[in-house]
Amino acid sequence: MKRNILLLFLIFGVKSLFAECSMSGMVFYPEQKEISLNSMFIIQGYADSQKTINSFKERTIYLESENGELIKLNLQEILIGQMNLTQAIFRPSKKLKPNTTYFLKYSEPTENEVREMKQFNREKKVREKVFWRTTKKSQFKSLNSNLNIVFEKTQVIQYGCGPSSNAIFKVKNKPESEVWYKTEVVDLSDNSKKVFYIKEWNGRLNVGHGMCSGAFTYRNKGKYKVRFTPMNTDGKSLKTTQWKTFKSPYMNYKNPFGN
Repeated sequence: MKRNILLLFLIFGVKSLFAECSMSGMVFYPEQKEISLNSMFIIQGYADSQKTINSFKERTIYLESENGELIKLNLQEILIGQMNLTQAIFRPSKKLKPNTTYFLKYSEPTENEVREMKQFNREKKVREKVFWRTTKKSQFKSLNSNLNIVFEKTQVIQYGCGPSSNAIFKVKNKPESEVWYKTEVVDLSDNSKKVFYIKEWNGRLNVGHGMCSGAFTYRNKGKYKVRFTPMNTDGKSLKTTQWKTFKSPYMNYKNPFGN
């Protein structure tokens, strides 16, 4: 009897863990709702939503004001992550108007894309359209030139759907405003390079992937190097950092299951 109960617990436990990895999802940057008149925009798709990101090569993306005015967003580049993530980088085709609310709009959206273009408002406890509100500023204040990024450690954590694997860097002298980090990782075994925009979390940059997705993956052995270009949401950047070399996170990891 106890054996059967344990078996059921394991079955339902594994199912619930796998359920944590959804089949699709979108993230929209800036995350801050207040933007300048020359803000950049990043749309990031996970899993099945990567198809939407790739379709932007052939489709038109807009910002639509409260009054129905459309401003085209020009696609700058599409960056493909190494584990179920793809992102598109945009700039407005012209300067935005001050003190105006803009909503994100795709040409010929599918029903699923319309659903994905909504975010949960924790204060109002409702899902609402993705929007931003401009200020009177043409640009946000430049970043602190003393911003510094220091290697802290590598880390692998086993979860139900698989491991998270990261090289972790601490960010010092970060401003309160939103910062994007153009991150370039080179696999020194073959000099292949991947580029992706990431954000810090709790004062740290996690360069790698989580249980279900991420920008960068690692081999079991080997060395890598990374450099960062910090920038604000207008795309105004600090000087790119020097290359920082580190070992694959798996080289210092001891699997508790012995695999």
